[in-house]
Amino acid sequence: MPVVVVANPKGGVGKSTVATNIAGYYASRGHSVMLGDADRQQSSRLWLRLRPPEARPISSWEVGEGQIAKPPRGTTHVVLDTPAGIHGKMLQEAMHSAGKVVVPLQPSIFDMFATRAFLDELAQLRKAGRIQVGIVGMRVDSRTIAADKLQEFVDSLGLPVLGFLRPTQNYVHLAARGLTLFDVARGKVEKDLEQWQGICKWLDA
Repeated sequence: MPVVVVANPKGGVGKSTVATNIAGYYASRGHSVMLGDADRQQSSRLWLRLRPPEARPISSWEVGEGQIAKPPRGTTHVVLDTPAGIHGKMLQEAMHSAGKVVVPLQPSIFDMFATRAFLDELAQLRKAGRIQVGIVGMRVDSRTIAADKLQEFVDSLGLPVLGFLRPTQNYVHLAARGLTLFDVARGKVEKDLEQWQGICKWLDA
């Protein structure tokens, strides 16, 4: 059963945006998806309450404080949204259960170096063959110098950049309705779906 953990110890980088859209992608493929939220803010859990009944179902995975339980039977795909500052026992449990880890990262020098130790740790786990790790550049145009700097930084760690997601209100408006890019007509979000192609391909590999 694929378990995708979305993690970055820094807050405000877009973890819930990435986690909900990954869950939405899996649901659009007909999978039985659970979305867990280990963050105290419970952004993903709130999003699930906003999700309309006609949308493809995504179940809530109850994650206790300080611990991560096994998902119930019948679940085929799991996505876990983690809190800022994740460390210690919860980090160990999340990495133990994960098959893949997606790290949303903004192309700011402060963001990159604030997560350096965490990314170094993930790079070592990846080299050991324990998990697959991918970086998603957040709120960045792939044609900019900022994107180049992010790519250069991540390359130095031996980690792949799965894609760059542009700053757009589409994510904000869809989240407010409990929806994702994969729940609406393609023509409305075509540019954004194109940016997700590399991410989706990696998720399915």
